[in-house]
Amino acid sequence: MELLQQLTFLERGIAAGLLIGFISPLIGAFLLVRRMTIISEGLSHVTLTGITAGVLMTQTTVLFAGVNPLYMGLLFSLAGSLLIEKLRQVYQHFQELAIPIILSAGVGLSAVLISMTQSSYTEWYSYLFGSIITVTLNDLIFIFVTGIAAMIIVGLFYKELLSISFDQEFAVTSGISVKRINFIFSVLIALVISMSMKVVGILLVGALITLPVAAAILFAKSFRHVLILGILFGEAAVLGGVISSYYFNVATGGMIVAAGIFILVSAAFVRKLMDLSAKRVRKEQLS
Repeated sequence: MELLQQLTFLERGIAAGLLIGFISPLIGAFLLVRRMTIISEGLSHVTLTGITAGVLMTQTTVLFAGVNPLYMGLLFSLAGSLLIEKLRQVYQHFQELAIPIILSAGVGLSAVLISMTQSSYTEWYSYLFGSIITVTLNDLIFIFVTGIAAMIIVGLFYKELLSISFDQEFAVTSGISVKRINFIFSVLIALVISMSMKVVGILLVGALITLPVAAAILFAKSFRHVLILGILFGEAAVLGGVISSYYFNVATGGMIVAAGIFILVSAAFVRKLMDLSAKRVRKEQLS
């Protein structure tokens, strides 16, 4: 705790970003296998609803004065993830409806609550697009606690999460409680979404979950490789984005996403060159 207190605002932003860059692709790999990467967009807007509710409560209720709005964002994200899972069960033949329903509700409620608050444009801008200079000590502690919790969950239930992600029917026959693991995975997603708000921003958190994994699958030969490469690309995107946003004085989240896109485009270009080289070698061997 004393070490965190000694960090400067830039060091706090980098420390938070590195942890987020590690966790986000880790969850993104599981979402990719499940073909559910879009869920991050829906939950990010629900989290915004929670944050706006938290800001409003701190402004109107003495009991909640000084309480970090990110805590309320986490609660709403947890509720949203569980509601998505419930809606997927209700619409078994149209499960893709669950996310647009939650996303629409999150956007609508956020707009109503934001209009009721007295916060400045700058504060909402940092929540929407991220900002390293607004990461406080309390924010950093929140990010570290939720990040550690997320890593513990992945470590404890890695095999179960992997089994359900690849073959749910096999997982059921193996005696795995699919409902319980899906609930745990929902909690995991909510933790990652809520912890990423301050650095990446609500509107851009889905990109950090998706882009590093999208680059990783171009080279990976196994799921473990996807995890390792995704984390490396995620950390590279965060470092490049945070440092460049500081020196160019632009939105942190936007620069992180720009760095992620650059990595993805570069990875696709390298992959294309590798494929062309492999074809040329095969032609030479045949001739």
